[in-house]
Amino acid sequence: MEYKEFLGLGIAGNFALHLAQAGELEDFKDVITEDEAAPKGMFPFYLPCDKTASESLNYKPKEMLYTYPLSSDTITLPKEDVNVQAEPEVGLVCELEYEGDAIKSITPTHFGAYNDCSIRVAGASKISDKKNWGANSKGVSDNLFAIDKFAEGGIMDNFSIASFLRRDGEVHAYGEDVELNGYSYFYSKLTDWIKNQINTQKEFGPLEPIKEYINACGNPTKLLVSIGATRYTEYGETTFLKPEDEVVVVVYNNTKLSAVEVVEAVKNNKYDPAIMSVLAEKVTQ
Repeated sequence: MEYKEFLGLGIAGNFALHLAQAGELEDFKDVITEDEAAPKGMFPFYLPCDKTASESLNYKPKEMLYTYPLSSDTITLPKEDVNVQAEPEVGLVCELEYEGDAIKSITPTHFGAYNDCSIRVAGASKISDKKNWGANSKGVSDNLFAIDKFAEGGIMDNFSIASFLRRDGEVHAYGEDVELNGYSYFYSKLTDWIKNQINTQKEFGPLEPIKEYINACGNPTKLLVSIGATRYTEYGETTFLKPEDEVVVVVYNNTKLSAVEVVEAVKNNKYDPAIMSVLAEKVTQ
C-alpha cells in the first residue's frame, strides 16, 4: 500500500534512553516538557500536498518534505557521505477529525513495523532535516494489523517489537526486543499528547509549526505516525548502514511467538503474516 495521501509525522523521545543513544539529547536541551517521561516533540517527514501550498507561511517547510519517502523493501542511502541508522518503531495509521483548523480527534486504525531511518549529524537545525532525504528514506511494512481498540485490553497488549541487521550473511540484534506497552506514552495518553502537540507546537529549536503545515495542505484526514524509536542493542548503537545490508523490523504477537522464535524466523526468512508485521529493507546506495 502507498501512503501518498497521508500526512507523515514522527515522535521524538517516546522510549527511555533512545535519544541519548542516538546522540540527540543536546538537540532538545531547551525543549521543556510537562513531565520527564514525555516525548520531546513531533516532526514532519512527509507533507501530502504541493510545495506551493506553503508559500504564504512565515516558516516554510523544507522542500524535501514534499517528496514521498516510504518503501516496504528498500532503503536508499543519501548521496552525501553521512552516517545513517535504522530506527525500529511502530507505525500507526490514523484517521484525523478537525474542528475548525485544529485537530479534534485522532483514531488509530492499524499498526505495524516501521523504520524511521535517520541521518546522524550534529547541529541539524530541525529534526526533519535528518528524516527525509528522498525516495526510499523511510520504511513501513506492507502487512499491518487492524486495531480493535487503542486501549488496554486491546490487540496491542499482546505485541512486541524487535529489529535486526543482516550483514554478510549474519543476523545481528539491532534494537532491543520490547513490548509495545514499554513506550513512555501509549494508548489514550499518546493520542491526547499527539493532538495537543500538533495543535500547539511552535517553531522553536529543532521543532516546527506542524499545524500551520497541515492547514496549508488542506487538513488531510489520514495520518501515518511513527511513535518513537526503541532502544538499540550495543551493536545497533554503534553500527551504521551500508549497501547490501538488510534491515528487518518485526512487530509480533508475543503470546504466539517467543523472542527466540523471532530470531529463527529472521535467520530463515520465514514469517507468519497472521502474527508478524515484518519490514525487511535492502540497503542500496
